[in-house]
Amino acid sequence: MPVSDLFEPLTLLHGPPMRNRFMLAPLTNQQSMDDGAASHFDKEWIRQLAHGGYALITTGASYVEADGIAFARQVGIYDDAQLSGLAELASSIRRGGGLSAVQLHHAGHRANPALGGVPSPASGRTLPGIRALTTEQVERIRDSFIAAARRAERAGFDGVAPHGAFGWILSEFMSPLLNDRTDKYGGSVENRARLTLEVLEGIRRECRADFQIGWRLSVERYGLLLDELREITGEILRRELIDYLDLALWDSTQIVQDGTFRGKSMLSVFTELPRGGVRVGAAGKIYSAQRCAELLEEGCDFVMIGRAGILERDFPMRVKANPNHTSPKFPVSADFLRAGGLSERFVTHLRGWPYFLDPATP
Repeated sequence: MPVSDLFEPLTLLHGPPMRNRFMLAPLTNQQSMDDGAASHFDKEWIRQLAHGGYALITTGASYVEADGIAFARQVGIYDDAQLSGLAELASSIRRGGGLSAVQLHHAGHRANPALGGVPSPASGRTLPGIRALTTEQVERIRDSFIAAARRAERAGFDGVAPHGAFGWILSEFMSPLLNDRTDKYGGSVENRARLTLEVLEGIRRECRADFQIGWRLSVERYGLLLDELREITGEILRRELIDYLDLALWDSTQIVQDGTFRGKSMLSVFTELPRGGVRVGAAGKIYSAQRCAELLEEGCDFVMIGRAGILERDFPMRVKANPNHTSPKFPVSADFLRAGGLSERFVTHLRGWPYFLDPATP
């Protein structure tokens, strides 16, 4: 497909259409206040992105319970006191012409005690000396996701995207390695998917009719089984529980190495599923206009821009201006990022990714 196809609008099952095929991937960047409130750093980051040409911009992982925090200076959505800052983010995105979403997050067993987090494993064998969540506690966390979605709605966002990737709580419950429960949230694949399904169903039930729901899914590590995830995803697509699926792939070109789908592209395992009106997109080392266009040819409805969006906040506009555009190569210097408008807090966060920043630069 030509690069120009990336700038065709895309309808969603609920709410307004996307103006083009570019979504900003949810990017945790540790810029918020210690209490989870959006800081002026968050607001400036979103302001830059809002004028970058994206059709939909998602916040970084926003924790839905104080106990579910994973990162220092992570943005929160667990308290009404956080609404005013969130509302500013939503308003900024709207002024730039894009749709907005909050990524809803709970760290589960990976919650950080040093920040006041309470590790909350699905299984009693995951963390030595820490018991598994009770059924009632799981239901409380489910309800916290739904309550956070209502806050996002009140703050003026067009939708939310529950974080079902990277071993965080929804992903954790999916994993037979990390979930050995014997209640209704464990055992069969249907039971292990129950928490995710109840979150999605609850948001759809409790929020307005035009509220949009995305879902981020990863398929690697944490004991996740590809065959099971394909089955669960197929059911979610069949029931049209979401507006869009965000496949968080480490590399959008990767090939399945073993099992039922050996030799197939990981992307095709999911794009070949019947999807009804649900839109499907992917993230994973997408750095050029040509790769974006290829993803549409490979069955995606949209592309998720992550690292390229950190390097260039206006990546979609650069692609529109130049169909041969390619992002700068990694690693980059800290001064390159500062000159582009990233805060020192964001730069410090990126030092945790050794491939991203040149370690020789201050």
